[in-house]
Amino acid sequence: MFFPKVPALENGKREDESMMMMEKGEWDNGTSLLEFLLLGSGNVPSLQAPLFLLSLIIYLVTIIVNILIVVLLVAEQHLHTPMYFFLGNLSSLETCYSSTILPQLLASFLTGNRTISAHGCMAQFYAFGSFVTTECYLLTAMSYDRYLAICQPLLDASLMTWNICLQMAAASWLRGLGFSSVVTVFLSQLQFCGHREIDHFFCDFTPLLELTCSNTRLITAIAFALCFLSIVFSFVFTLASYVCIIAAILRVPSSMGRQKAFSTCSSHLIIVTVFYGTLFIVYMMRRTAPLRQLNKMLSSFYTRLTPLVNPLACTLRNREIREALRTGLRKALTSTQS
Repeated sequence: MFFPKVPALENGKREDESMMMMEKGEWDNGTSLLEFLLLGSGNVPSLQAPLFLLSLIIYLVTIIVNILIVVLLVAEQHLHTPMYFFLGNLSSLETCYSSTILPQLLASFLTGNRTISAHGCMAQFYAFGSFVTTECYLLTAMSYDRYLAICQPLLDASLMTWNICLQMAAASWLRGLGFSSVVTVFLSQLQFCGHREIDHFFCDFTPLLELTCSNTRLITAIAFALCFLSIVFSFVFTLASYVCIIAAILRVPSSMGRQKAFSTCSSHLIIVTVFYGTLFIVYMMRRTAPLRQLNKMLSSFYTRLTPLVNPLACTLRNREIREALRTGLRKALTSTQS
């Protein structure tokens, strides 16, 4: 039986955990790996309760707000437009997206068990990759819808029909699921011969590659090609759409007209900026020792807070949704009182 060598660790508890798992036989001979140990959330007992409560509040608020938006968009007939259709898809996505990482993180804070099975790790990576890719395509579809509404208003109704909206949304979800499945299949074939400690709080691509002793050229090339097709292409298309949108808004003669035109896309522009800004910083940043903590902090922002910031940006800056929410609350209060 081959036991992987465990490097010297700064925290004695981490070393003890590793030795105990070796004694239990939880590491195999390098061809099979039963569990990974997630180090990103740390092992400071005094912080477990505050981090658990904070993460729980963020998760519950994220789920409630996104579900409320979906219910509101379905219930209110005047919100059945392409813009709100894509917004409903985005809120549904954010609900799934936050449920990929936060429940497992909450369980680790509550129980102190930071291990995750190999199958659970691959499932988490697949779900996370699928939802990130899907969000890229949904944001692209939303930017195209805003481009037609502002730059080509006479063609908007004919080019953005319900059939086209459904096709674009379905293509976004299917591409996300398909692209992530390809990378996950290749990733699951790698051999993990060294220590199995992931220096992150969830199973991400780069931290997993750091643990493998297999040749990673093929999977790196495949991941790069798929990232270019999904993330880079979507970002360039979205950026080009907003360049045209801003140019069209600046040509509007009246300040009132410019403000009204910009208000229809400002919330989406905030979502795009936050999403792509954190995404590019995290994955273009080198994972050197001094930058790893910053990398994990930014990763924590876009995995925990982005699903919460996006719906809040939409509801707080969108007059129609605010009015629909007030109307819905009045109806609920009236029915409760009666």
